[in-house]
Amino acid sequence: MNHKGVRGLICVFIGLIIWFSPIPEGIKAAAWHLLAVFTATIVAFILQPVAIGTASIIGLTTVVIAGVLTPGQALEGFSNTVIWLIVAAFMFAKGFIKTGLGRRIAYILMNKFGDSTLKLAYTMAATDFIAAPFTPSNTARGGGIIYPITRSLCTAFESEPGATAGKVGKFLLFSAYNSVVISASVFLTGASNNVVVMKLTQELFGQTITWSQWFMACIVPGIVCTILIPYILYKIYPPELKKTPEAKEMARKELISMGAMSRSEKLLLLIFSGALILWATSSITGLDSAFVALLGLSFMLITNVLNWDDVLGEKGAWDVLIWMGVLVNMAAYLAKLGLITWFAKLVGAQLVGISWFTVLIVLSIVYTFIHYGFASNTAHVMALFSAFATVAVAAGAPVLLTAILLGVFANTCSTLTHYACGVSPIFFGSGYISQSEWWRIGFLLSVLHLVIWLGIGVPWMKIIGIW
Repeated sequence: MNHKGVRGLICVFIGLIIWFSPIPEGIKAAAWHLLAVFTATIVAFILQPVAIGTASIIGLTTVVIAGVLTPGQALEGFSNTVIWLIVAAFMFAKGFIKTGLGRRIAYILMNKFGDSTLKLAYTMAATDFIAAPFTPSNTARGGGIIYPITRSLCTAFESEPGATAGKVGKFLLFSAYNSVVISASVFLTGASNNVVVMKLTQELFGQTITWSQWFMACIVPGIVCTILIPYILYKIYPPELKKTPEAKEMARKELISMGAMSRSEKLLLLIFSGALILWATSSITGLDSAFVALLGLSFMLITNVLNWDDVLGEKGAWDVLIWMGVLVNMAAYLAKLGLITWFAKLVGAQLVGISWFTVLIVLSIVYTFIHYGFASNTAHVMALFSAFATVAVAAGAPVLLTAILLGVFANTCSTLTHYACGVSPIFFGSGYISQSEWWRIGFLLSVLHLVIWLGIGVPWMKIIGIW
């Protein structure tokens, strides 16, 4: 038997061990069996005996054939709007590359900041930081704005997945992704799950978190993360092109050779700007971010910026649609069937009699790393926030401090896996960063976030009167 066969058997064996293990009291059989299939699927993602999409299809089929979920329940994930937002974001990136608009933007940025790859990383971080308060979806912001521009920068430097990935691409893309995660944490309107935290806090404890309170609480540790993390990644993934003094002159010449903007570039810029405005005003218009993106795709197709063959040929988008749809749905049903809530209560029961700050630290750590079982920040908050916040506050932790920290950690845990949130598969799908690299470095960055937000954020929030 080959190595892939052995890895496949390991996945099946782990799933069977969980399936046939005694079911803990208070857990439904369906929830426990779904955990078995979900765990086996996650292990398959790690060991990769088959392609990720293949593992997902097998997991999807298993939960129905075994009677864990009905066919309708098993396929619910494909109606998740976040997944379709991801698909549309891939198409926006395709448009940026096909029309050359992304290349033009890349050369403009290179002309201004192109003498250092580290400066480019900070430029993308600043761009996301500016857009975040007005775009309450890190998937829309990261996938629709930051990713296509960063990807075009990589192409401009002739850094593509594979042999030339280390030139600048690996560093720039991973740094840009982490900047999106940080911005989502700093602004109450930077991610929809932050608003869920605000609503749950009001319902549970009768306290309201204002936009300015969230911002003031998070701005200092957020800036520390914004400055520190690109630099750390720069050291971990030192790009082959560090100092590029010739880049500015090259960019100037390229802009001259490109000439005036083409019709397709102007149309895409108009469509892109319209989508950005609609994303930023979604709280007013009530338009779903995914359908704003699909509206943009519709206009790209109508105006022939893209054609249907371009859409069909974007394999990465359809691959993500399959495995993300399956995984998000499994994670959602683990919560619906009560398994996640049971686990949160089990952890809380072990913390009785401990000081509130120690409880808050322990809960923050568990709350962060349990995200290995989630593919959505909102699902994470919906499943865990109430139980974890209640345990912390019962131990004596201040309400606003607890709520904001758990809200932040529901974003920063997105560093852990390539499926952690809606924007993760977009950056992972670029092909620059391997799964093992993502998980290894993502774990280290999640620890760094815990240290910064607990070590700097908590004292800062004390100074400004949050607690």
